[in-house]
Amino acid sequence: MPANASDANIGVSASAESGSQATQLAVTAAPTATVSFERPAVTTEAAPVIETIAPQSSDDTASPEAAVETIAAKAGKLVDAARSGATSGLAGIAYTGIGSPYVWGGTTPGGWDCSGFTQWVYAQAGISIPRVNAWTAMKPTATPAPGDLVMQNGGAHVGIYVGNGMMISALNPSQGTILHAVSATGTSSFYTLR
Repeated sequence: MPANASDANIGVSASAESGSQATQLAVTAAPTATVSFERPAVTTEAAPVIETIAPQSSDDTASPEAAVETIAAKAGKLVDAARSGATSGLAGIAYTGIGSPYVWGGTTPGGWDCSGFTQWVYAQAGISIPRVNAWTAMKPTATPAPGDLVMQNGGAHVGIYVGNGMMISALNPSQGTILHAVSATGTSSFYTLR
């Protein structure tokens, strides 16, 4: 029950034209809508476990070629594991760049363009990629994972895929580095180090 009669008419207005049967009634509501911005769920993988390669045994039954192949295979697995662990952390590194300004030719959080941003993100994980056309050093993939590179519009734009159809990129001078849908900025191809 309203505290007084004037409270009963909050948000309601009425008018009647004199000498007419027409009556207008308007109801207004207080602006109570809320807007929520949530980051997409990003999953990361645990860092790879480093295997110690056993020293060569003095057993003369194994050929030197087989021993070299075994060591090379184990080394290859370690490199793949390190790359996989590094790319999963790239999405987290990319999030730290959100809000940085766009500066054409820039390569630092003080200001970067799209390729400078992606090069910086990978460098924070200890991975060196070319500043421009970075996807040429990677493999195309149809199943992108967080940390993979998103190349758009034939190479005119590049960013970091963070999962759930989202990417982070240094978009333009008016928007800077933002989280946005991959589909919002044109045709896309995905590239990975995995």
